[in-house]
This record gives sequence, structure tokens and C-alpha cells, in this order.
Amino acid sequence: MNSEIRALQPQQLWNKFADLNAVPRPSKKEERVIAFMKDFGAKLGLDTIEDEVGNVIIKKPATAGMEDRVTIVMQSHLDMVHQKNADTDFDFDTQGIEMYVEGDWVRAKGTTLGADNGLGVATIMAILESTDIAHPAIEALFTIDEETGMTGAMGLKGGLLEGGILLNLDTEEDDEIGVGCAGGIDVTATRTYKEEETPEFKIGYTITVKGLQGGHSGMDIHKGLGNANKIMNRLLFDGFENFGLRIAEIDGGSLRNAIPRESKAIVAIDAVHEAAFNSDMQIIISTIKKELKTMEPELDITIETSETPKNIMDLGVQEGVTRAIYAALNGVYRMSADITDLVETSNNIARVIIKDGNIKIGCLTRSSVESSKTDLANTLRATFELTGCEVECSGDYPGWTPNMDSSILKVLSSAYEELNGEKAHVAACHAGLECGILGTNYPDMEMISFGPTIKGAHSPDERASISSAKKYWNFVLEILKRIPKQ
Repeated sequence: MNSEIRALQPQQLWNKFADLNAVPRPSKKEERVIAFMKDFGAKLGLDTIEDEVGNVIIKKPATAGMEDRVTIVMQSHLDMVHQKNADTDFDFDTQGIEMYVEGDWVRAKGTTLGADNGLGVATIMAILESTDIAHPAIEALFTIDEETGMTGAMGLKGGLLEGGILLNLDTEEDDEIGVGCAGGIDVTATRTYKEEETPEFKIGYTITVKGLQGGHSGMDIHKGLGNANKIMNRLLFDGFENFGLRIAEIDGGSLRNAIPRESKAIVAIDAVHEAAFNSDMQIIISTIKKELKTMEPELDITIETSETPKNIMDLGVQEGVTRAIYAALNGVYRMSADITDLVETSNNIARVIIKDGNIKIGCLTRSSVESSKTDLANTLRATFELTGCEVECSGDYPGWTPNMDSSILKVLSSAYEELNGEKAHVAACHAGLECGILGTNYPDMEMISFGPTIKGAHSPDERASISSAKKYWNFVLEILKRIPKQ
């Protein structure tokens, strides 16, 4: 399979991507990929260091004739989102990604591909290894844990880098030049509850929501995709209102930065309501599928009889939590008034776990405006606190304010237009790029973001365009030639 990938053009890029994807690298477990990257730099005889938090920095001198150019920082993150289909047998801790080619796309077998941000990492590796690519002095910065906390960028100390320009290779449309991004904050609601013994007259059901597209909780939040946690809560709320449904367990979603694709709940109802309950649920399922048929044609909701659970939630807590999840905003909160079609503020209800007397609800709130981010986080906090939850706001990171007058933006804009015969789309994005965080310790460094076309990031539908990778590679080489003099 990887031999097929290695034959793609440009081979320098795809070979390094294949090398990288052979190394397990889920967020928070980057030990092997850190060692891999340090070994890579050492074998090239380049100055290679690992900082206090695990970021790897590899420095390469300028090629002949480029010594008078501004030193550049080329930056990508080493970790990847680890998502897989429920029926896929795969261990992200031990296995390399299994890739294949389908038309113009490189995909993975039932898992995320790791093109986010592996193609950026592979690009930098290929340039570090090259002997015939013209470039200024390079400081290659490989950060860790971008996907689940940006702790690598947050932990990078000032003074380690000397570059005046940072090229972040983490944008996912090849006609886009990124000049700004959203910040984010994790909002986590927790509480305990008393379990009650399930009465004898009740019967058990397992409700499953699956088949949703999922996707990036920033870049895809405006698309109207289904959220498995919200869909499940809708079913549970209706079941309680009409038939006294009681909840035993819920396990919905996975990562905060991924729109939840699946949810499973174990419930109980009075046996006397069995026929009416099943009939009513099928009506609701049909309604939900009709609402989402355009965006979620593969949505699958099943309700099956199962062993009656031994215990169920305290009734008052169940009522409060289901109402809070219903009331909590999911999706777009506010569009930008300054940048056309840019989502300013949003929330993703990413994770719902209810089991063994414990409740945990995890959200990721994003915004390019700090005050709006705080406002929405407080809205969510108030919603969950009203039902007795304790709410923690953590992992706060800043956005990246656009600089439309930067010299590197002019370089990229002119290079793109000359190479492609059309203007690039200069935009801010509703994802959390590391530029805003890195800028706190390097405030004078100009920053820009770009990359190849990647679709379905953060989901098993993730795919990277082969033709776009070639276009992007040529763009990178042209940018390196045009870096301004010091």
C-alpha cells in the first residue's frame, strides 16, 4: 500500500509522508515521533534539539547565494487526531496508518489519514533533506500536541528561534492563504449522581446513533452536520417526556475538536409502553433523518431491546442534564461582522459520558474575538451550573490577529498569482492554528499559513488531494526563492 503512495509525485513529499505515517503519533503520545524526528535531524548532520515540552527544532543553513535572506521558521505539528470507524480494528498506539489511493485522493483504511498536519511535516522534512532546493536559513519547528491542547506551542519559550518569518503549513485549501485564526477554550461540566435500582417492571433498550460524517469542529462547524450527542439527547428527551424513559449509560463522541459521529445509550422503559415507545421512536428517527438527509445521508439510528440495566440515573438529575444538553448551544454562535463568511464564535458539544454515578460533558468553544469566546463560555457554564454541574474552563489559547500589511503576505500573494493565473483567497479561519500562541513569545515574527487541499480532517473520511499536493509543493519552492533580504 505504501509503495503506491511512494510512487506519487512529488516523490520527495510523499516518501516523507509515508515515512512519517509509519510512526504512531496520537496526541499526548508523541514519544516515538519525537525520537523519529530527532534521529532524522541527526542523520542529516543538522543542529537538532528537543525543548522542555517535547518540541523538536532542526536548523539548516541557507543554500549558496541565499545567505542574505531573512531566516525562516517552517512549522508544523507532529501529532494527529486518532479517529476510526466503529468497525475498524486498529490501534493508534502501535500501528502505522494504512494508506491507499482512490482517484485523486490518498485515504486511510477506516481511520484518520494524518495529512493534518503530516503533509506539512513531510514538506519540511523533504526540504531539510534536499541538496538541490534553494532556500534561506531554516529553523524547522515541529510542535507536539496541537490537536488536544496546543501544549507544544504554549510551552515553546522565547529566544529559541531567531527567524523573522514563520511559515505555518497547516491550512487545508490550496487556494487559501491564512492570516488569522480563532482561539479556543475547553468547557467541561461534571457532577455525580445517585444511581437507583431499576424496577422489575422495566425493560432495557440500547439506542445507537452512527453513520454521521463528523469532521473538524472549527472548519466544518457551519455546514449543518449532525452532532451525535445532540441527536441522542433529542431521542432521550422525547422518550422521557412521553414514556418515562430512564437513562443508565451514555457514551457519545470522542475528541473535543471532532464533531461527534457516534453515540450509544442504554436505557429502560416501562414494559407496558413497549409498543408505543417503539412506534414513537421510529417517527422521531424518520423526522431527524429527513431534516439531515442532505448533509447526513448515511445517518443510522437503531433502537434494540437489550438486557435491562441494573441501575438507572437519579430522576431529578436526569431531567436536569437532558434539559441542559438540549439548551446548550452547538454550532455557530456568531458570524464575523468584519470578514465575509467567517464564523466568529462557535461551540462543539463533543463528549457526553454518563456512567456509574458520574457525568462529564466536554465542549470546545472557539472564537476570533476574545470577548465573544468568553461570552459563549459563560453561557454554557451558566446552562450546566443551573442543573447542578461544576464547570471548568481550561486550555484557553488566543487567536491570531490578521496583519494584512505583512511582507510575507505580499510574497505569497504575488507568487500564487504568477504560478496559477488567479488570486489566492486571503482569509482568517475558524480553526485553532498555533500562530496566535507562538506570537505571544515571538511578537515581532511575521506569520502566514498555507497548505495542500485536505478534506474530512479529524474523521475517518480524511483525504488528501494528489494533484493539490503537487501544486502546493511548487508553491513552497517558489516561496523559498522569494524570501526577502534581511
